[in-house]
Order: sequence, then C-alpha cells, then structure tokens
Amino acid sequence: MKKTNDVSFNSQTPCAGAGAAGKKGGGVKKFLFATPLVLGLAAGVSAANAAQCGAVTIASMNWASAELLAEVDKFILQNGYDCDASVVLGDTVPTLTSMAEKGKPDVAPESWTSLRPPITQKNIEEGKLLIASKSLAEGGVQGIYIPKFIVDAHPDIKTIADALKHPELFPDPEDSSKGAWSAGQQGWGGTIIASQYYKAYKAKEAGFNLVDTGSAAGHDGSLVRAYERKKGWIGYYWEPTSLLGKYEMVRLPSGAPYDATEWNRCNKVEKCPDPKPNEWPADEVNTIVTKSFASRSGPAYEYLQHRSWPNAMVSRMLAWMADNQATGADGAKEFLKKNPDVWAKWVSPEAAGKIKSAL
Repeated sequence: MKKTNDVSFNSQTPCAGAGAAGKKGGGVKKFLFATPLVLGLAAGVSAANAAQCGAVTIASMNWASAELLAEVDKFILQNGYDCDASVVLGDTVPTLTSMAEKGKPDVAPESWTSLRPPITQKNIEEGKLLIASKSLAEGGVQGIYIPKFIVDAHPDIKTIADALKHPELFPDPEDSSKGAWSAGQQGWGGTIIASQYYKAYKAKEAGFNLVDTGSAAGHDGSLVRAYERKKGWIGYYWEPTSLLGKYEMVRLPSGAPYDATEWNRCNKVEKCPDPKPNEWPADEVNTIVTKSFASRSGPAYEYLQHRSWPNAMVSRMLAWMADNQATGADGAKEFLKKNPDVWAKWVSPEAAGKIKSAL
C-alpha cells in the first residue's frame, strides 16, 4: 500500500467550522485568530503520539490472511495512532528469530503456534517477545469438512463416523460405486493426519477410496467441482481461507475427545498402523511483538491487545480478495470501510475518528 501522509483528524476540524463562523459579524476574524493556536495544539498532539509510537515494522507472512492483517495493522497504526508504520516481508521462523535477536520487525500479526520454532517459546518465557492477543478468535482450524447443503439435507450427519455411513453421498468421480475421501496433496502435515483419520475411522471398510488430489490446486478443484454440481465432498480443509469464504462447508466433529498423547503417538505419524479417532485440535494463532515495541508504544500496543477477528470474517475477506484479484492493502481498506462495527471496538474513540477520516 502506498504510504499516505497523515491528514490529521484534528487539523481538519477548524476548516469544518469555517462556514458557520463566517455568518456572524467578526466571526471570520475570530476564526482566523484561533486557527494557528488550534492547529498548533493539534500538531503538538500528533507529534507527541508519533514520538511515542515511532517507527513500527510489521511482518507480512507469505500467506493471504497474514498479508491482510499486516495491512490492516499498518493502516490503523499509521492513521489512528500516528505511527510511522511500514510492512516488511517475513516468514515464521526467520521473522520470530530476528524479533528476539535483533528487535526487528516489531510486530508479527499472525503467528501459528504449531509453526513456531522451539526457541520462540523460550524467548516468550524470557520476556524478549510478548503475546499481544489472539489474532484469530477461534484459532487456526483444520479438520474434515463436508458441504453445508449435505448437512442440511441429512441432519443425521453430525460426526465423521456419521458421514462414513453414506458413501453414496460423496461419490468418487473415478468410481461412482465408492465414496471419495480427499486427504490433500502429499507433503502437507494435514494430509498425513487426514490419511491417518482414514485408517482410524475405517473409511476403506465403509466403502471410501483414499484420494490423492496431486496438488493444492487439484485439491481445491475437487471441492469446487463437487460443490457447484451439488455433489457431496468429504476431506481435509482448514480455515480461514478464501475458498471457505465462498463455499459454505461444515467441519465435522470427530466424535471423540482430544487425546494429546494419542495425537502425537499416531495421528501425526504417517506410518503408525493403528491410529484412533481423535479430535483435531485448533491451533492458537497469536500476534507477537517485541519487548521494546510494547514498552514504548503505549496506545498502539493497547490496540494490538484488543485486535482479534472471527475466522468467518477473515474467510469472507479472503474470498473478496480472490474474486477481485486484490492485494492485502486493497483488502484492508475494504474491511475497514465495510466493518467499522468490528474494528471500532479495537481502538480508542479518538483513533476511530481519525481512521474514518483517513478512509
């Protein structure tokens, strides 16, 4: 996003009153006399805020939701809190390592717990890095999904085991006598778990083929083709994503409680022969900041402590970005324009006014 020079909310206020002041005798003189003082006070407040917040670098990770959130943070910090905010490219391991060792960048808006290097938890315990908030209110969600229209038509399907009683509802395009269980592409951690679920729930015995969709595009394509033809589809997916922002899918519960020991022993291990049904845990997704940023930035850090958005909203925004071939900066402006009821809860009333003015 092109950086804009801040047009302060306060600096516009005197101009808004010029017409009314000119209606009475002497009003214009009073207005002109007051303007330098008002502008001086406004400039002083803005300069104080900028000095407090200073330069802020925000990491944009290499996936769409993180790019979007980085741009939302940039716009809010820049226009609402007078920070000198900029976005830098990042990725989980190098970004978090640099934050702890070098103090830069200042903010990692979307950090998935399961993807962090082991040293990050040590850095958090030592106070070098701070968890400001949950970026995603429900966390990063993965699991086995089916179309909502299938659930609506078959209310008896409430769990994975229930769905496996109906292979005819999820036909394999290559063999309609069987159901298709789409585990995802080789190389994904989620594919390993989904394939272990295939064993754990005895999907083969229930009449399902285990389908290798070959690639991420192939996996998405199989879901989209089935959905648009009003055919059933069952397989691995995750959220928030643009695809789930466009197509209504339902994540099926496992029907079993989460067992961490069993999860690590077998559900995550590709060659383990005897996985058990197990609940797929959500991945906590946090905003992480450096100690120096938290200690110096005052209200700007308070904003990040309050900023958390629901997965469904993120998915809808990602779908809008995909449909419009939009950048993260475009998506940030669209979100801020259309959802003031959401983001106004994250910021101070003063900052909210300045953000609305900047939009």
